[in-house]
Amino acid sequence: MAKPSLSLTDHTVLALLGEGPTHGFAIAQELIAESDLGRIFTVHRPLVYRSLDRLVDNELAEPQQIEKGEGGPKRTIHGLTAAGAALNDEWLSTPVEHIRDLRIEFLAKLRLNARAGRPTRRLIAAQRHALAERLEQLRSAADSDDAVDRWRRHNAEAVRAFLDDLS
Repeated sequence: MAKPSLSLTDHTVLALLGEGPTHGFAIAQELIAESDLGRIFTVHRPLVYRSLDRLVDNELAEPQQIEKGEGGPKRTIHGLTAAGAALNDEWLSTPVEHIRDLRIEFLAKLRLNARAGRPTRRLIAAQRHALAERLEQLRSAADSDDAVDRWRRHNAEAVRAFLDDLS
């Protein structure tokens, strides 16, 4: 089967399932604004359930049991398949491609790796390497008077400092 194209939400739901079998409502609670992951990005409950359905359709997750809900409908407990676990491991260890993706995707990967007890040093080093050329290009464009060029250069400098600070 071809590797499915998943959204950041899909990958995050997959990673949360990687922490152990659970139901959609519990995952949605992990992604509300007041939660640890919600500080990075929030996902509304209907999108969590849509992601769960997509993961099941792509054979990355599977229903494992149904339990009685707490004052509501029954809950389906989902867990990862072997393919889902492999894809999750790959995603959690892969650096992001663009500087703009550090703000949400990279921070999410850092947090999810930490939650899973996975070391983050390799991811940080891989991220530094993946962006090194682009960061240098933006640094060398320092003489531009264009506001967009200056914004991008300052972002690049902040990213470099942030990655250095994480090491």
